[in-house]
Amino acid sequence: MKGLRFAGVLLPASLCCILAAGNALAEWTGSGELGLVFARGNTDTETLNTELNLEYTKERWTNASRLSYLRSESDGDLEADRFVFDNKTNYALSDASYIIGVGRYDQDEFSSFEFQTSLAIGYGRKLIDTERQSFSIEIGPGVRYAEIRDTGETETDLIARGGADYRLGISENAELTNRSLVESGSSNTFIENETALTVAINDAFALKTGFLMRHNTEVEPGREKTDYLTTVNLVYSFPQ
Repeated sequence: MKGLRFAGVLLPASLCCILAAGNALAEWTGSGELGLVFARGNTDTETLNTELNLEYTKERWTNASRLSYLRSESDGDLEADRFVFDNKTNYALSDASYIIGVGRYDQDEFSSFEFQTSLAIGYGRKLIDTERQSFSIEIGPGVRYAEIRDTGETETDLIARGGADYRLGISENAELTNRSLVESGSSNTFIENETALTVAINDAFALKTGFLMRHNTEVEPGREKTDYLTTVNLVYSFPQ
């Protein structure tokens, strides 16, 4: 409980500081998301879900960073505690194609892995790129390093990484997005897919409803292969 209350104060405060710094840099764009759920009565539940996205573009280079944190407690028992950070750097070869370098760190207290971290390079291509709609795919090789929670053993895999991003402007105020990631190696295949609907409240704020699926093909006995998460977050976009 104390850990969640501390995170509930620290993370939003940190988020505000980062957003303020982002506003001071005209080259940076991004968004911060925050979702809180507090239930009292027959069950005491506290849930914190937050995400920060930052993007920097200069000439042919684009760098995008994403940090997310989820924590949930019910009647004093920890039910979810997940931290994810990824960074992707693109270099445009043309209006439609680009090369990428990607790094990802994933720590989930309720998965079979203490952590999973990966590095990959690859090729990306924009198959659709209009004002209303966009769709891009990426593929390339990489390496993944992970620690198995129950045994403490570590494993290093060569992986094939694939990704896809889709965006559809439904109206002037509503947007549908879908982001997919696959990291496949000899010891495990990790799949993640997130679908989200974002509805603008004004130029700065929006409401975002998301559905996230995470799947590992190889897990320790007694653990589920697939996790699902439904979220409703308030989103702040910058700069204004």
